[in-house]
Amino acid sequence: MLSNLVIFVLAAFIGFEIISKVPQTLHTPLMSGTNAISGITIVGALVATGMVAAPWAKWIGFAALVVAAINVVGGFLVTDRMLQMFKPKQRPAPDATETS
Repeated sequence: MLSNLVIFVLAAFIGFEIISKVPQTLHTPLMSGTNAISGITIVGALVATGMVAAPWAKWIGFAALVVAAINVVGGFLVTDRMLQMFKPKQRPAPDATETS
């Protein structure tokens, strides 16, 4: 249990350090990659939750599934919103009652 906790803390620290050093221009492409990884996490959480018998392990697997699903949905929403900023704005059609 202690070795798993040490690995988790080190992974969290390394992940934070890596993410904090990413420039803003790379945010959207990395978000898309992260969404793909979170999709794999969802599959892994489903498999791991189905393979254990202990009730507490099923709850932890369910929590991992929920957090990964929130991450995927939120990531796609943020990516879509960022990509909307780069689309050209459409001008409204000229009104038929106006004459020039």
